[in-house]
Amino acid sequence: MINETPRVRFAPSPTGYLHVGGLRTALYNFLFARRNNGRFILRIEDTDRKRFVEGAVENLVASLKWCGLEFDEGPDAAGDVGPYMQSRRLDIYDYHAKQLIESGHAYYCFCTPERLNALREEQQKQKLPQAKYDKHCLHLSKDEIEKSLASGIDKVIRLNVEPNQKIIFEDIIRGRVEFDSNNIDDQVLIKSDGYPTYHLANVVDDHLMKITHVIRGEEWLSSTPKHILLYDFFNWEKPEFAHLPLLLNPDRSKLSKRQGDVAVEDYRAKGYLKEALVNFVALLGWNAGDDKEFYYMNELIEKFSLERVNKSGAVFDLEKLNWLNAEHLRKKTDNEILQLLKEEINHSALDISQYPDEYLLKVITAMKERVSFIHEFLSKSPYLFEAPKEYEQAAIAKGWKPETPEELKKLCSAFSNLENPSKEDFEQAFEKAVGELNISKGKLIHPLRLAVSGMSTGPGMFDILFILGKEEVIKRINNAVETIRA
Repeated sequence: MINETPRVRFAPSPTGYLHVGGLRTALYNFLFARRNNGRFILRIEDTDRKRFVEGAVENLVASLKWCGLEFDEGPDAAGDVGPYMQSRRLDIYDYHAKQLIESGHAYYCFCTPERLNALREEQQKQKLPQAKYDKHCLHLSKDEIEKSLASGIDKVIRLNVEPNQKIIFEDIIRGRVEFDSNNIDDQVLIKSDGYPTYHLANVVDDHLMKITHVIRGEEWLSSTPKHILLYDFFNWEKPEFAHLPLLLNPDRSKLSKRQGDVAVEDYRAKGYLKEALVNFVALLGWNAGDDKEFYYMNELIEKFSLERVNKSGAVFDLEKLNWLNAEHLRKKTDNEILQLLKEEINHSALDISQYPDEYLLKVITAMKERVSFIHEFLSKSPYLFEAPKEYEQAAIAKGWKPETPEELKKLCSAFSNLENPSKEDFEQAFEKAVGELNISKGKLIHPLRLAVSGMSTGPGMFDILFILGKEEVIKRINNAVETIRA
């Protein structure tokens, strides 16, 4: 047994923002660890220096923590098997690569880029199924190798894959998987710059960090036989493997930046709640065996198992994400929404000091069922934060008559007699004015809404009046009477 306590890792490359596919991999590792009382480890695989992006590590960590995926071991957490940055472990990889050379399972390769390109072109001309290294340097004499090493010629270290072998392993999600070693290239393990490739570093680190379960995306399935060989060559116990299905666009193509937002940072910036995004991502390839779709994190931990992960690709349905966001928002208490709304106002051009908590809680009560995002409290009811500067022209044409200004003045008079009016007080005063004017309610309610909000739709009219208060309502009606012309 590798370790009595389950240990899993999320091992991203710091090449940019955290992709939602990476978030799903991290989430499934996190859920598995928490469900099985295990350890969730963050390891940064930063050995591809050409693709390294400054600040990417900090962004990855921030995105994971924002989603609630706190790691037990990692670059800025406790742990006794670090460093957790691969660029700080180069001597470890070099040591193990040389072990493989000594055992004959790896070899130095001094081939120039020109020779490798010519070899590839020749194999393409022959229409071979795939380009592979021809093991030329495997057959160099000891003297030739020592001479090349002494002269400082650029070199790499390659895996020595023996032909005609069957490489078989059990995948928790896919079952029995079999590969033919004749289709596996002599993978580079150490590059000419001294940095390891993913394959060597991944296996060495997983072993030294006592990883019991490797949970990663389907795109790594074809690399797994190389890793199986390395485990065998080192005579190490292999972890269990679970390869997650691809994430797909609605047209069944692979989810990519070209077809929309794919970074966690994008969805955070657009106002999606972390609870909704985690809930949505958890369902991209997994279900608990029932029809339930709404989950909090603790429920996901309780229900999650790798055996319930599907093999087939999971479609990224933005409409479902939007629905979940609305559901999670409505499940929050008014006080929770209040804090989020205050943050939203602080990031807007509005002056937060103008809106006491009591006022904002009234806004929340009126609008909670009408919004799917926090920012929609502002965008869908701007009149609750600022007096309208413009009025819907279609509503003016439909409901604003020559007699409307006088009717609204009569209504203002009725409102002015109220003392600290409630919603019901406004409604009673309205009905009294309508009766005295001898007109239908509809003839006055629509111009009233237009005058107060500038819009023809919104929450209940008397809710709006109560939120704004008598003085502001009268001020807005008078301004509309002076501004709007039928």
